[in-house]
Amino acid sequence: MTANPTPEERPDRDQEAPGGPGAKPPSLEEPTDPHGPLPPKQDQSGPETVGPTGQATGEDPARSAQSGAYLTTAQGARLHESDHSLKAGSRGPVLMQDHHLREKITHFDHERIPERVVHARGAAAHGVFRSYGTASRLTRAAFLAEDVETPVFVRFSTVLGSRGSADTVRDTRGFATKFYTDEGTFDLVGNNIPVFFIQDAVKFPDIIHAGKPHPDREIPQAQSAHDTFWDFVTLHTEAVHHTLWNMSDRGVPRSFRMMEGFGVHTFRLVAADGGTSLVKFHWKPRLGVHSLVWEEAQIIGGTDPDFHRRDLHDAIEAGAYPQWELGVQVFPDTPEQTFQGIDLLDPTKIVPEELAPVEAVGLLTLDANPKNFFAETEQVAFHPGHLVPGIDVTDDPLLAGRLFSYLDTQISRLGGPNFAQLPINRPHTPTNDMLRDGMHQTAVHTGVAPYRPNSLDGGCPFLAGAEEGAYIEAPVEVPAAAKVREAPASFSDHFSQPRQFWLSMTPTEREHIIAAYTFELNSCYEQRIKERALTVLANIDPVLCEGVAAGLGLPVPPATVPFTEVRPSPALSQLGGTWPLDGRTVGIVADAGDGMDAVRAVREAVRSAGCVPLVVAAAGGTLDADGEAVTVQRTFATARSTEFDALFLTACPAPGLDAQGVRDAKAGHPPTDAPSVDPRVLLLLDEAYRHGKAIGATGEASLALEAARLPSDAPGVVVGDDATDVWNRLTDLLGAHRVWQRFPASV
Repeated sequence: MTANPTPEERPDRDQEAPGGPGAKPPSLEEPTDPHGPLPPKQDQSGPETVGPTGQATGEDPARSAQSGAYLTTAQGARLHESDHSLKAGSRGPVLMQDHHLREKITHFDHERIPERVVHARGAAAHGVFRSYGTASRLTRAAFLAEDVETPVFVRFSTVLGSRGSADTVRDTRGFATKFYTDEGTFDLVGNNIPVFFIQDAVKFPDIIHAGKPHPDREIPQAQSAHDTFWDFVTLHTEAVHHTLWNMSDRGVPRSFRMMEGFGVHTFRLVAADGGTSLVKFHWKPRLGVHSLVWEEAQIIGGTDPDFHRRDLHDAIEAGAYPQWELGVQVFPDTPEQTFQGIDLLDPTKIVPEELAPVEAVGLLTLDANPKNFFAETEQVAFHPGHLVPGIDVTDDPLLAGRLFSYLDTQISRLGGPNFAQLPINRPHTPTNDMLRDGMHQTAVHTGVAPYRPNSLDGGCPFLAGAEEGAYIEAPVEVPAAAKVREAPASFSDHFSQPRQFWLSMTPTEREHIIAAYTFELNSCYEQRIKERALTVLANIDPVLCEGVAAGLGLPVPPATVPFTEVRPSPALSQLGGTWPLDGRTVGIVADAGDGMDAVRAVREAVRSAGCVPLVVAAAGGTLDADGEAVTVQRTFATARSTEFDALFLTACPAPGLDAQGVRDAKAGHPPTDAPSVDPRVLLLLDEAYRHGKAIGATGEASLALEAARLPSDAPGVVVGDDATDVWNRLTDLLGAHRVWQRFPASV
């Protein structure tokens, strides 16, 4: 795996911290000298300049955007005024002949397209995938040959919430990758959880209807902590495995950059010699797999509902390009399609990595943000049936339904069958499909014979053979059998893998799972659903069931199925490793005074480590005592601990002018005795400590620790006179993601 760019190699930017809204700082007054649109920001890129039929146009990408210095109608007529409707006198009625008003309002009325039924809330980025060539023995897919680079567009999402919901809800996340290969578009459409709730696509509407807000009141939004979800998953125990993953820390990822991805299904790879293998796809994040703690996720949902998309885009802008290795687990393609007793066609099962290691086949790097959210992130259309030669599907009954459903939903959502002609969806290889007309057809087709065979168009287009790179399905033998609506017997084991997952967790992770089940089930109204859920948990593990039952105030039911002997899989735990720091955010609490040298030293050290420093002070503006001015990026009123991966205090700030409850409720009620430290700083420290984050302090800042009642020798608290030395000691703590010693476990 290659390293991310060093700070010196990163693109220049005008802001000290990522997040600037424009390519250039604005002027104080409204600009009046006409000029064309500003260029996009340096971190932004758009779809490749290919035509609606996949041919490279060589066009300047700027030409696909708005152009010209003057405001015009959609037809290009320049406008002299756009603030007032055309009226019969200044106080008269608006005239129907106002064509500009009608065009502007009509287009506004139709700006929105139907949001996705699932995965509506998303964020995306452009990047490149570089193949290692290690998959060449398995597949003839050209983009997996050695050192081939393929442009990609990746979209992350939550499943249940609407477009306006929060990022940090407890939910499954989508991880969808569009590879623009030379052989056509390949979409790997997966999740951050390797298993699914159901085994057959015919039940997909059921699980989504159960998880969505109740249809009578349209609440609760973007969460599973309600009766209909738990009613379904406790009656339908094939959902137990996915539900357990969702109740684990995987349900609240720290960021998209620190999230695993999985293809969920088993796919078939076809080699150049015709040999076949079965595989499962994995995305392994370079930064490791990390999560929020539940209270942190809840706070963020209110303070910054855009937390995950902001984190993704800011990291790319800062040059901390997110990276994942694509890996495959490889299995023999046998008629049974099983591996060591595990049914590979069952999407509720995993194959532990200890049984089948994940082989790395390439590196994904996201290095550019979209230019326009709607045109790219919202209009991108994924489909598991977008395949390339060398990659084929299997008989997974959930995958079979997805092969129909994704195409069908794009036609509805994007207004017709020509959604592939939208710039973000266009293939990067010449396309001649003979599909004609339909809504939103933008290609101007020639010829008179959109059928084959034909002679009027000279026989074009012609069929290709394998030697010309045609997509040919693997000739898998289909056994003769009666038509039935039933599942194979191997699909009936709903508890052995959930038990394996539970036993693979560390004590801290088990505590989080118990807390998640307790929170979710206490949010249900019906007592019977809670009791039924405990019966399900009793079949996973008695300790899990007892912990949740205690929180619900209910008796512990007996197990109804015998426990299966399973071997824990250490690869399933998120704890125990040390990871790169790229893009981690460090809050530097500062005050104009003697500590400014420490602020400058820490800020530079944080940047050199590939992290993002954010200076936090009582008021905005700059701190410039005795030297270079330092910009304040957050104030005590706007900052919350959840934004930072670590805190570094260089001062013990006195209360700011707004440190009163009437201006900032975080400051609390006015005390009888004037406090020596701003109460918002004490809140930052309290939350950061409670959430297991590293805390450093230098100089008089140790007084703030005392005021917050944090011992200087507490786990993950580093105090010293030399700011750079304190930072170096903090980096070891940051590499472990959290100070796990602060989470004592009883299970």
